[in-house]
Amino acid sequence: MTEQTATQTIAVTDFRNGFLAVWNEIFELEDNAEPTMLLDRGTSLFQTLADISAEEASIPVSNQSSNLAAQVNHTAFYIQALRDGIATNFEAKADWDGSWKVGAVDDAEWQALIAKLRSEYEWVQGLAAQNDAWDEDYIGGAFSLAAHAAYHLGEIRQAIGVIRSR
Repeated sequence: MTEQTATQTIAVTDFRNGFLAVWNEIFELEDNAEPTMLLDRGTSLFQTLADISAEEASIPVSNQSSNLAAQVNHTAFYIQALRDGIATNFEAKADWDGSWKVGAVDDAEWQALIAKLRSEYEWVQGLAAQNDAWDEDYIGGAFSLAAHAAYHLGEIRQAIGVIRSR
């Protein structure tokens, strides 16, 4: 038997729409959205954060863990690092350790972190909507962004469960 290689392409609009459906679901799935791909209704990142107080966001889950405010900051930072990388042809050096250094926050600081995350989320929406050059780097970046955000959503949801069970 000979091995055949099939070459198929995905239309840019199909990839873009699929990515944006997952991206939007991770961040702000509407309660009445149909169908869901990966989350239960009411569990998106912004829905989860809306129910967390600044006091709760300031509590580390353990001695080895950061607080929820740092989780949110790091998630926004990851997107900002990509944004800076694109702008500088990936010559900008990201301070990954610094992205975790967030102490206790008050209400205004907590809301500012959430607003920063929303701004970065919306930047990705805009980039995906306008980008027609979905090459290997952009596709890999899209998968990385979605996986990273989903991971931290899970971390935040688990952490708030622990914090509220104390």
